[in-house]
Amino acid sequence: MLLRSTLIYAPAILLTRVSALLMLIIATRLIDQTEYGLLTLVVTVGELTDSAVSSWLRIALLRLGGKGEISRGSVRLAARVLVVTTLLGLVVSVAGSFLVAPERWVEFALAVGTYLAVGALSRFALTLLQMQQRHTAYSLLEFLRAVLQLGLAVGAIYAFRNSFLAVSLASSLGVLIAGSIALGLAGRRTVIGPSRFSHRELLALGIPLIAVAIISFGLNSAERVLLKLYYDAGAVAVFAAVYALARQPIDTISNAINMGAFPELVSRFDTEGSAAAGRFLGHQMAMMARLTFPVVAMLVALPNEIGGLLLPADYHQNLGLLFPIIALSVLGTNFTSFVFENVFHAHKKPWLQMVALAPGSAATVALSLLLIPAYAEIGAALALCGGTLVGLLAAWAVSHRLTPVPIPWADLGLSLGVAAASGLAAWTASALLGETWPLFKLMAGGFAGGLVFLGLQSLLHPEETRALAGKLRAKLGMA
Repeated sequence: MLLRSTLIYAPAILLTRVSALLMLIIATRLIDQTEYGLLTLVVTVGELTDSAVSSWLRIALLRLGGKGEISRGSVRLAARVLVVTTLLGLVVSVAGSFLVAPERWVEFALAVGTYLAVGALSRFALTLLQMQQRHTAYSLLEFLRAVLQLGLAVGAIYAFRNSFLAVSLASSLGVLIAGSIALGLAGRRTVIGPSRFSHRELLALGIPLIAVAIISFGLNSAERVLLKLYYDAGAVAVFAAVYALARQPIDTISNAINMGAFPELVSRFDTEGSAAAGRFLGHQMAMMARLTFPVVAMLVALPNEIGGLLLPADYHQNLGLLFPIIALSVLGTNFTSFVFENVFHAHKKPWLQMVALAPGSAATVALSLLLIPAYAEIGAALALCGGTLVGLLAAWAVSHRLTPVPIPWADLGLSLGVAAASGLAAWTASALLGETWPLFKLMAGGFAGGLVFLGLQSLLHPEETRALAGKLRAKLGMA
């Protein structure tokens, strides 16, 4: 089931990540480093505020609204709550903009506010499609959003060179167009009827999630904001560019797994009980390790090749240190969010996330204050990694008291071995080419690492490999 749901949602997530990657490659070359740093800070502040504005609503709706037919009463109730929280988020974003970019706070606040408003609409519409189990529509609209965001943003770069505001507004316009279409499609399939939940139930689940978003500031954003305050937007640009490159492949896989797994998790919890849900999360952890550990190994093995190909020369400092540290941080964040924190959502106790997140958030802020002044981008990466590790341990400890998740030590060990072999093969193949172009070194390393990964997976998991190959052959035959 986990593999099937991953294959369903992976294309939609992959397309948006590819769009973001292409945007990074183009923007870092065509706009000033300071402008790119401010653009990434817009996304940072926007994502932080958005998690308190609309991200929580997705979890609440999936947990309370069910799947299949959705009543118009449920949609109207959730929409009213979304409008109110979005307005509050816009007020908060103005204050945050003045703190983060006081020298250009008006432009910054406009960019963040637009990002929040259109993001809330789009996320709400896509959540309705997910609840309706309309996977094809979801994927196509995510593809449309990715294309529009990239095309409009690149057009803005050429039309308004060196303006982070123009690029941000153009990107938001793409989100607005795709989100409006998604809302129209989802609205046509709703059925007449009252809401399946009340304002009280929705807010009882949502308010703790909003508090969690505030507490998670340390884990999600503190290092970038402090890097800007201690240095400048240019330093943030370097950190954010490497973070985006390291994050994309790991996040793509983890999100694809969790996208289909989360509704199944809460369904098993409700029908089969806590122990069954814990076993399911153990399988999910094993699947995440199997697919993401080798990705981390490739990022560790080929940092200079990746950065040399995708980033301009001004961004190349300390790639060999930044990539491994940030990749480990992203890996830890995904295991925290998609395994242990899912326990809290299954039990409808999201307030426990605050208990789990607080130590890691505090650790990130403390380490940032200690390390960033002396080590700049590397200090920010180390602070993020240290806080992530503390947060992972805290989430495991708190969730274990509700539903123990069996740790698949054997699967984790095998995945680690496969990852080490894949990374070593990638590094060796790249090194054998000497000082040739980064593209050739990356292709050689990627091919060698990927070949070792596929070969070892076929040996270790022959039944799943045959099943997947059969499905692919069937689809190709149909095509």
